[in-house]
Amino acid sequence: MKLIFISGPSGSGKTTLSNKLIKKNKNGFVLSTDNYYKTGLISKILSKFVEGFFDRSISFNYKLFKKDFDFIYKHGISLNDRYYNFEKKTIQNILKETNNISFLIVEGIFAKEFANTLNNQNYYFLEIKTKKNQCMKRVVHRDLKERGKDKKQAKNDFLKSWSIYYEKFKPNSINKNTNKFIIRKNTDIDQIMKKLFN
Repeated sequence: MKLIFISGPSGSGKTTLSNKLIKKNKNGFVLSTDNYYKTGLISKILSKFVEGFFDRSISFNYKLFKKDFDFIYKHGISLNDRYYNFEKKTIQNILKETNNISFLIVEGIFAKEFANTLNNQNYYFLEIKTKKNQCMKRVVHRDLKERGKDKKQAKNDFLKSWSIYYEKFKPNSINKNTNKFIIRKNTDIDQIMKKLFN
């Protein structure tokens, strides 16, 4: 199975790029790290007291994500979709079988961290570079609409998340076997797709 990781700060366009890849090439499946945050009381409390909680590794349910990833990678099928509700701090589990998965996309702010745990596997790594103000505009719009935040909180949270994302990793901190692509505004996505799927 072909593995594709898509990383970038909040609002950089990871989900949009994932959907574009899936639309052009059937038999793909997207695992978004955004749907694997921790749930329940711990998440509710820590998200109030830990600045940038949802951008830090402590918020990520690695165990559940790894379980789903391993199953899809081994069997080429997915039995469910998961969706994280940021207001309720719950994961909705929808039974939905997807068969014949030939390529798996892992996207989200924790995609690079997860990729770094796959020491001996080859994969494609796409890092999105988008201007800070563009990302902030997208995130504020999303947070007002989907995450119950006001404009000031959404902006403050974004600025914190931007810092956390770029503090996490040193340049070139991924597997040496990896085929890495930098995606910018003027990048020819069709050319990237040819390299990914030919």
